[in-house]
Amino acid sequence: MKVVVAFGGSLMRFSREYFQKLRETLKDLSKEHKFYVVVGGGRIAREFIKFGREMGLSEEKLDMIGIDVTRLNARFVSYILGANEDIPKTTDEAKGMKGEIVVMGGTTPGHSTDAVAAELAEKVDADMLVIATDVDGIYDKDPKRYPDAKLFREISVERLIEMCGTEWKKAGENVVIDGPALEIIRRSKYDTVVINGRNPDNFKRVLSEGDLFGTKIIREG
Repeated sequence: MKVVVAFGGSLMRFSREYFQKLRETLKDLSKEHKFYVVVGGGRIAREFIKFGREMGLSEEKLDMIGIDVTRLNARFVSYILGANEDIPKTTDEAKGMKGEIVVMGGTTPGHSTDAVAAELAEKVDADMLVIATDVDGIYDKDPKRYPDAKLFREISVERLIEMCGTEWKKAGENVVIDGPALEIIRRSKYDTVVINGRNPDNFKRVLSEGDLFGTKIIREG
C-alpha cells in the first residue's frame, strides 16, 4: 500500500520519546507500506510569519518563509527516520525518490503542506492520505477552545468545503484543511482520514487494524 502522511507542524515537539516511537512505528510499517511524509511548519513558521507581516513583508514572501521552515522540519524528520538525505522541492521529485520512506516539506506559495500531501498522493497513486494533527480528528468547532466540541467520525468533502472554503487565505493560516487541499481530495481516488498523530500507534491502527477512529473524509459520487 502507498500511504502519504501530512505530518502537521503541531507535531514538531522536541520529545525524544515521541520521535523514537515514531521512528520505530513507521520503520516497522514501512516493511509492508511505502510512505511519503509531508511535514508542516507549525509554531515556528507561524511566529516568523506573524513578525514578518508586522514588518510589512508581502504574502508571497511570508509564504516562502513558511516553506523554508517546512523544509527544515522535513530535514529533521527525515534524518530521524533514516530516510532521504536530500529534501525534494517538488512533488515530482518526491515521486521519483527511492526508499521505503520519503520525506518532504512545502513546495510553492499559495497552499499549505496539506495541499502538497494531497497532490503528492494523487501523483503517486496512493491508496490513502493520512492527515496527522494534534487532535483526534475533525470537529464541529475548535476542541482546544470548546470542551463540548463534537468529533465527526465521517464528514463529506463538500461539507468541509462549506466550512473552510476552497481558496488559500494567507500564509500561516491555521485551518482544519486548507481549500486547495480539499479541491484535490474532492477529485481524488484515495481514502483520506484525519487522525491524532501525537500517538504514533495511531498510524499502526489506521493502516494495520482498519479501526474506524479519527475522521474519514467522504467523497460524493
